[in-house]
Amino acid sequence: MRGRMPMRPLEEIADAAVRVFLAQGFRPAGISDVADALGLSHGAVYTYAKSKQALLHLALVRVLRPDTVAALEVPVPTPTADEVVALVESWAGDRTALPLLAGASTRPTDLPPAAELGSVVDELYSFVEQHRTALQLVERCAEQLPELAQWYFVQRRRAMVGQLGDYLAARIEAGLLRPVPDVAVAARFVVETVAWFAMHRHNDPDSRMLTDEDCRRTVRHLLISAFPAVEASHAGDR
Repeated sequence: MRGRMPMRPLEEIADAAVRVFLAQGFRPAGISDVADALGLSHGAVYTYAKSKQALLHLALVRVLRPDTVAALEVPVPTPTADEVVALVESWAGDRTALPLLAGASTRPTDLPPAAELGSVVDELYSFVEQHRTALQLVERCAEQLPELAQWYFVQRRRAMVGQLGDYLAARIEAGLLRPVPDVAVAARFVVETVAWFAMHRHNDPDSRMLTDEDCRRTVRHLLISAFPAVEASHAGDR
């Protein structure tokens, strides 16, 4: 009589779930896709997670709290939608994601306008680049999970774009940056440009060969050029 297959490390199951949900999103993906990625039968996956929602929870823990995967209950229980959002919200709450932007949008600075804008772009780029797998997994699955979409797209991303817009509007009003046709569109332009090069380009076979450093430097240069600073003499006349 054949013995039972030895248990796989939960981290291995989590890594396969991350790959599947990143590639397909939540709704199109199935437990069989994770099973295929692991070389397991469909039924064997239930040894590790009770449902597809549980696999998503496991995948999120893997990218957000990797040190806690081994402590999870096995099989991983099915979370509620609120528990999924709470996990992601807790991770985000542990980080003051953009302190330079938060400061720049609420108070004046002694930095030259181009240097200040460059530091804001650098901060945003570094955050997205550092957390790109986590951000991409949340974004990919939020498209099909209303509660997660509300938190990610409305409460977090839209608020951050608004904060960037407030910063640009304040510097334009102060005569430090030249006006743009629409500040809200300009703020979205900055965020989406950074997001594509720091995160989404890795999924584009025609662009993933670009180096991180070249992308970071070029994005910074072009975004600063898109919002030219007003010459000091002209700013003083306003």
